[in-house]
Amino acid sequence: MLKNTKLWIALGLVPQYVLVRIVSQYPEFIEHYYSQGVYTFISACFRYALGWIPFSFGDILYTLTTFYVLRWFYVNRNRWRRDFKNRIIDILSAVSLFYFAFHVLWGFNYYRVPLHQQLNLGADYSSEQLISVTEKLITKTNALHLDIAEHDSLKIDLPYTKRDILSMVSGGYDNLKPAFPHLEYHPKSIKRSLYSYPLTYMGFSGYLNPFTNEAQIDGIIPIFKFPTTASHEIAHQLGYAAENEANFIGFLAASNHENAYFKFCSYAFALRFCLNEIFMRDACLFEDMVADVNPGILKNYKETREFWEAHENPLEPFFKLFYGHFLKANNQHRGIESYSYVVALLVNYFGDKDLV
Repeated sequence: MLKNTKLWIALGLVPQYVLVRIVSQYPEFIEHYYSQGVYTFISACFRYALGWIPFSFGDILYTLTTFYVLRWFYVNRNRWRRDFKNRIIDILSAVSLFYFAFHVLWGFNYYRVPLHQQLNLGADYSSEQLISVTEKLITKTNALHLDIAEHDSLKIDLPYTKRDILSMVSGGYDNLKPAFPHLEYHPKSIKRSLYSYPLTYMGFSGYLNPFTNEAQIDGIIPIFKFPTTASHEIAHQLGYAAENEANFIGFLAASNHENAYFKFCSYAFALRFCLNEIFMRDACLFEDMVADVNPGILKNYKETREFWEAHENPLEPFFKLFYGHFLKANNQHRGIESYSYVVALLVNYFGDKDLV
């Protein structure tokens, strides 16, 4: 009986895949019935159930699952030749269950209506628009920097612990509610990952556990990155799976925070993306524009860059290659480059706005 059940579960992987491909062609259906429907209930339930736990339950779950899988392969190491078919059925049935859980609990958000359509924004932009918005961001970021620092050459050091920042981060989302009521964030479930060191060497600053809906932050990244990274992962929790969209919503939340340090970190975050895009288009223009940025801000960028350079290793490109293919398989055709495509949202959102 158990063997038959496993066989049917394993065979169910094929219709599941076909169903996901079909449903992915109807983003309005997913947006209405899943992302703004059943998913909001699923997410809230997990955050109520696990948000109060001071450590990452999902990381513990991953650890136990890893040990179980390794033990299973060890125990069955001598059975492959004489019972190959059943071992394959075991593996495929497990993959089928994970595939089902991933999409039901979070993964269908990859196929929702794109954010630029929700906000009636353009998907493309010209170099002139990029330059205009970057100049606005330079002016705004410089002003925020000087509101905090005594001199334009001083790097900003946040006067909080990383635990403090995680407790404060929801304030930006609270301030977004009047304009974006669907971004209400309660209850909280955001934690420092137990895998912070492995995450760092893999080149990632955080992730959302799709099976427990916990937002995980790399606990050893520079504190300058904490407000925007935490806001980014909360955006994932709220159902925005695309990396560029999570970056944009994370920026909106942090920039609408009442705290001056959150505001500074958010605008410095947006400015860095736009400057990087200008560098890709015109290195000489980049040099001219970066000369207008306060030296203290550049020191914050340098601190972050040196942190990641200090943790570079031969395996990091493979992790990012794998994750890039994962993103492409889930409707993010630019792969790992999807993170930086936030520039299109920033340029089209702020193109006709003054940053006040």
